[in-house]
Amino acid sequence: MSNIKSLGDPNPKTKQSDKFETLETIKTFPEEVTKIDDVVVDDGNNIVFLSSEGKLYQSWPGKFHEKLKAFENLPPIKSIASGYDHFLALSNEEKPRVYGWGDNGDKQLGLNTTDNIVHKPTLIESLKEQNIEQICCSGYCSFFLNKTTNVLFGCGYARDGMLGKPEITEDKAKIQKLHENVANVFGGTSDQTLITKTDEKLYGFGVNRYGELGLGHENDALIPTQIKLEFSVEDISKIIPSYRFTSILTNDGKLYVTGNNQLTGFGSDLTEFKQYPQFKNNNTIIKDIGCGYQLLVILTQDNEIWLKGKFNGINSNNSSVIRKIQTGTNLTNDLSTYNQIKCCDQNLMFFLKSNSYLTQDLEKLLKNGYFSDCDIQDIPVHKILIETRIGKTFDLIKKYLESNCKLNEIQDLLKWIYCDQMINFKRTNEILNHFGIQNAQKTKLLKNDLKQLLFDEQTSDFKLVVKNEEEDEEELYIHKFILAARSGLFLNMFQNLEENFQKVKDCSGKSLETIELLISFLYTDELPITADTDQEFIKEEFEDIVEYYQLNPRIPMMDIFEKCSKI
Repeated sequence: MSNIKSLGDPNPKTKQSDKFETLETIKTFPEEVTKIDDVVVDDGNNIVFLSSEGKLYQSWPGKFHEKLKAFENLPPIKSIASGYDHFLALSNEEKPRVYGWGDNGDKQLGLNTTDNIVHKPTLIESLKEQNIEQICCSGYCSFFLNKTTNVLFGCGYARDGMLGKPEITEDKAKIQKLHENVANVFGGTSDQTLITKTDEKLYGFGVNRYGELGLGHENDALIPTQIKLEFSVEDISKIIPSYRFTSILTNDGKLYVTGNNQLTGFGSDLTEFKQYPQFKNNNTIIKDIGCGYQLLVILTQDNEIWLKGKFNGINSNNSSVIRKIQTGTNLTNDLSTYNQIKCCDQNLMFFLKSNSYLTQDLEKLLKNGYFSDCDIQDIPVHKILIETRIGKTFDLIKKYLESNCKLNEIQDLLKWIYCDQMINFKRTNEILNHFGIQNAQKTKLLKNDLKQLLFDEQTSDFKLVVKNEEEDEEELYIHKFILAARSGLFLNMFQNLEENFQKVKDCSGKSLETIELLISFLYTDELPITADTDQEFIKEEFEDIVEYYQLNPRIPMMDIFEKCSKI
């Protein structure tokens, strides 16, 4: 697995060792696993991995290094969540189903069973009629959000406002309708839960004895109570409620915390969100945060790892002091390509690359310069892509960059243009701000920009001729550099064609609809499937399309088909 690595050791007896000096490649996955999309962990050191193929793999305590097998008899899964001692999974189907497993002692799984422990993902029957689109765990509670109606359901430990209700008089094993007008829900290894509502405000409920809800006091919140912030909900990148504290990461890389001083580091407990003091005045940009039981991990844009709280094996005796992991140059260099801390506990943390297939392929394009038609500082680039991403003429962009930016700054900007990655967060944003682009990581996604080029006659440089149902020939307008980056077949074809060739026939024998969907995927990593699409026919068509077009890498197209949003 190239996109996920670990730091630390799941063995709680491990002391300071080289396990904490280098990123370890996890070697326990079967060969068919191409990418890990998510990782969650409970307080008992059970770890669940979600692969991009939609399969679940679980590692039990003491068995982290054993070969993992996927849970069987499950549909493709699109998201997972964990609480103190239980897990949830949401299927990737037209009408998603919810599964639960783990400890059920507080009826947090919503299952009609008397068993206190459920060992494998089990369908929660009572949610079958609900269109659940988001799942979340908080401590000993589970939450299920219907985003169509904005209704939040939940079950589990009903005391101290943990479900956002003063009391639950019905059977607590029954999944309750809890709150309306809910947009998103956030939980974790915590006794508190945060939600955003359709009014674009942040609310919290549950235990607040250390100020972990940020309400300005230390009283538990029995109902959702508005949290006052010095920034808007739209500015929030990530919210993690954790044991005795809560962390918020903003889009501009600032970290805000509230709660117990052992984790927040302000000298006393906080009762409202404040910017983390260690990074407030030194212009440090936070790339991502991860939280475990009494642990906060911070990954900066400079690829430094900072810890606050308990982490076995690294300065364990100084848990009350924020400290940087003393890493060598090799680890710092390794971390430059990783941008997410998906979860961590007191012994182990995981780092992931979130690159899509699209960004992986365009990164190779940037490196190799296939079919480039211009350059910036002698770096081969593609004019139409530069103009589409920046929104200005190429000559204007080139002139400004070569006059005002160092070579490494231009290289960092190109990394964002081609790969949606910001290596130097501050400087890249300064350059983009000059061109009128604000909050680029949120407002300017690569796939959305490439969608503008899809089948666009005005900007295309090549035509692919495909036969329709009537056996008539139709011309599809394409961009050679995009198809060459994504498909080995198109790359070989374009490299061997004479320069004056402007079109070529598709010889795959696939239908026009299939070819259009394929090209849409190559531009956006999405399949625009509509209600009128004959999905079974398209699935059959795509069974051998990956091999024929030599997609790079060998993209699991059938699983992509299941995952792609249905418009």
